[in-house]
Amino acid sequence: MKSTTDLIALARAAALKAHAPYSGFHVGCAVESTDGQVVTGANMENACYRLGICAEQAALSAAQHAFGLRNVARVVVAGGMLADGAIGGCDPVTPCGGCRQAIHEAAALSGRDVTVISASATGDAMQEMTIAKLLPAAFGPDALD
Repeated sequence: MKSTTDLIALARAAALKAHAPYSGFHVGCAVESTDGQVVTGANMENACYRLGICAEQAALSAAQHAFGLRNVARVVVAGGMLADGAIGGCDPVTPCGGCRQAIHEAAALSGRDVTVISASATGDAMQEMTIAKLLPAAFGPDALD
């Protein structure tokens, strides 16, 4: 397993690869598996705004292909406004509601309360929670039985 600092660094590096020409807000995400594999993703904006993809969704898609959503252990998000080739901002970036739902899907499949780490653009500020804390009373696969 990677250290939290290493995962935040990977999420911050992924944010620099985002395609965010409209908002300027770059978000990166690192997803770690139960056996320590890590994949990353970044937000991808589109001129047709609703077609954009969040960093968490991109990283979870990569995770499904690399090791399966059932093996997701931790999700790390970092981001901020891009200026002079670096992301800036002091506040931790938390997943949006849709991304919380996507993380819950991985948690429901795994039977684990997935850890979500939200970091600031600089990586100096962070908060660690579980998806159950971020999305209480979530709608999941069990509701479809």
